[in-house]
Amino acid sequence: MAQGDNGSSKSSSVTPYEEALDALSSLITKRTRVGDVNMEERFNVLYKYLKMLDLEEAISNMKIIHVAGTKGKGSTCTFTESILRNCGFRTGLFTSPHLIDIRERFRLDGVEISEEKFLVYFWWCYDRLKENTDDNVPMPTFFHFLALLAFKIFAAEQVDVSIMEVGLGGKYDATNVVPTPIVCGITSLGYDHMEILGNTLGEIAGEKAGIFKHRIPAFTVPQPDEAMHVLREKASQLNVPLQVVTPLDAKLLNGSRLALGGEHQYINAGLAIALCSTWLKMNGHLEDSYLKHIQHTLPEKFIKGLTTASLQGRAQIVPDQFINDEIPNELVFFLDGAHSPESMEACARWFSLAIKDQDQILFHQKLDNSNFSNQVVKMHNGETVQKKSTQILLFNCMSERNPQLLLPHLMKTCADHGVYFKKALFVPGLSVYHKVGSHALPATDSDVDLSWQLTLQRVWENLMQGNKVTWLEGKSNNSAPEELNMEMSASNCEHSAVFSSLPLVLKWLRDTVQQNQSTRFQVLVTGSIHLIGDMLKLVKK
Repeated sequence: MAQGDNGSSKSSSVTPYEEALDALSSLITKRTRVGDVNMEERFNVLYKYLKMLDLEEAISNMKIIHVAGTKGKGSTCTFTESILRNCGFRTGLFTSPHLIDIRERFRLDGVEISEEKFLVYFWWCYDRLKENTDDNVPMPTFFHFLALLAFKIFAAEQVDVSIMEVGLGGKYDATNVVPTPIVCGITSLGYDHMEILGNTLGEIAGEKAGIFKHRIPAFTVPQPDEAMHVLREKASQLNVPLQVVTPLDAKLLNGSRLALGGEHQYINAGLAIALCSTWLKMNGHLEDSYLKHIQHTLPEKFIKGLTTASLQGRAQIVPDQFINDEIPNELVFFLDGAHSPESMEACARWFSLAIKDQDQILFHQKLDNSNFSNQVVKMHNGETVQKKSTQILLFNCMSERNPQLLLPHLMKTCADHGVYFKKALFVPGLSVYHKVGSHALPATDSDVDLSWQLTLQRVWENLMQGNKVTWLEGKSNNSAPEELNMEMSASNCEHSAVFSSLPLVLKWLRDTVQQNQSTRFQVLVTGSIHLIGDMLKLVKK
């Protein structure tokens, strides 16, 4: 392996893993996602990379489940992996993006790949591509490289099943070099990445349906008519037997709960069951009669897979240990990477129900997706105390998103459930988008451009003014002190504040909790998967 060659001139303070991340960062293109990029041309180059890496035959022999969609791709893939792992198969799972560590994208038997294995496979791919590429066929872009790396890892590790989540779109996504998957899935469709995929649901559905292959079975969930019409049309052209799956009936879980929170997860779970059942049947592990039986009763291994799956940053509840070591559940973060109008509504519904759960003595939801046992909230000094609670919103989204679409959905759905935010906080992310790894975080808060956060703040304040009567009615339910000390903020308005950095927000929240010990603070963190990752890095330190 050429790792030593790559690192011989590097400073000894850089670890081999950081050195690999630096090399990976060099593949992140400086251009924006929109521009004069010919998607088809760039996609076709992938076949040249596969030849360089000698992966053509390996991919054609893989037993792949391929999943595209706007919302729920990661959750569906996670449920699917967990079910098949619990059925006794060796699994490989490729998802995106990662939250804290790039290795989260590559899971073997449900666990992210080790640093040691990652380094071996990374340099094996990187060095071969470096040797064989030139000005005519340059090094692959960041995501293209990661998809190629996933195929290499899963081939070398000889997994029984590879579950591949599409990164963006479908037709020209790097994962779509798969010639003959076992089965394909399309999750819920909605408006996202319109600058690339199209401005109508029909155009977006057409891109997602690009993963359909001739006569390969496919499943989808109930879709808007415009999207469903296009999916059926594309399926018909390729003789794809396309079936629409209904959401999982909660009764089939025999009293257990899905491991991932939110009512929308029953849609994803239903799709995952169909994908797994078909994969098992196509590989000779299930009879047709047994498949019909699954509609009415779930095998125990399926139930275990659905109730123990783990995915960070989706409907995840994390108490702040810094505060909670002293007084439990004073400060709790509710994290969800929602970033489309539809997922904002789902996130708001989940948050509204989850905080009502938390306000009971028994905390019915899992405190953290990494902890699978239901836990009881222990109150201070062993006493059971019903604490007052207040809700705070912590939000950021990429500038490609339209906050005029996202924030109203969030605000209205919460208000419909009787939930009103005392304050909305807007903050830039920590992550540097042209670097990968923890050493890529910016060193200081100085000279941070807050223009986008100030725009988000204006949108929120205008929404609050337009909903003044509703907010005043809900204000009495929000038991935070009338005035919060906002000296740390860069811009403070009646209903919102802008902070220059995430660590500063966390300090403000912890200080505020210490100053108001009769109140529990419930913080919804959403709008960007990058924000979720940055927050988890800080809170879990």
